[in-house]
Amino acid sequence: QNIQKYGGYIPGIRPGRSTELYLQRVMNRVTFLGAVFLVVIALLPYLVQGIIRVNIWLGGTSALIAVGVALDIVQQMEAHLIMRHYEGFLKKGRIKGRR
Repeated sequence: QNIQKYGGYIPGIRPGRSTELYLQRVMNRVTFLGAVFLVVIALLPYLVQGIIRVNIWLGGTSALIAVGVALDIVQQMEAHLIMRHYEGFLKKGRIKGRR
C-alpha cells in the first residue's frame, strides 16, 4: 500500500499481489543469507579453536560485538572526513570581499 501511495513501483513486476510476493521472496532470501552469515561468524571461533588446538576466549557473541563497534567507528570516521572535505570546499567558494 505504501508503494502505491507514494507512486513507487518495481520495474518488471506488476503492482498488487505480484509485487507483494516478489518482496516477500526477496526478504526471505536476504533474511536467510543474513542468518547463515551470523551463524558462521558465531561458530568460527570454536572451529578455529578445534583446528589449531588453542583456547580462544573470544566467543561468537564477542566477535559480533567487536565487528559492530569497528564498523560504527569506520562510519563515524568517514562522516568526519566528509564534513572536513565539505568545509574546505565551502571556504574556497566564498565570494570575494566577504569574510
